[in-house]
Amino acid sequence: MSVKKKIAGFLARLAGAGSRGAVDKIPPEEAKAIMDSGRDCIILDVREETEYREGHIAGALLIPVGQIEEKCRELLPDEEQLILVYCHSGVRSVIAAKKLAKLGYRQVKDFGGLMNWPYEL
Repeated sequence: MSVKKKIAGFLARLAGAGSRGAVDKIPPEEAKAIMDSGRDCIILDVREETEYREGHIAGALLIPVGQIEEKCRELLPDEEQLILVYCHSGVRSVIAAKKLAKLGYRQVKDFGGLMNWPYEL
């Protein structure tokens, strides 16, 4: 098994796939297609503010992963809203997506990190 597949499997288990609070892991191409479709969604950047200022996906909302629990109710009031989560490498996005799912958000999709984002910022 390749290292990439092992990492993907580990991240899926970390995200709680198949359990309460499960999160869908999607490829960047699917996230981009959702964004381009005009579908109502929140693009959630969970990096730190300094990283966000260096470049982010257009229209992305910043909530650093360490602030998810304290800020999500105010900034993400609709638990049914589709939320597309990303970070730099894909580790924090898994953690943040899992937290959101455990808090009751039902349409959370983690598309990993900007390291794998082949599109413009």
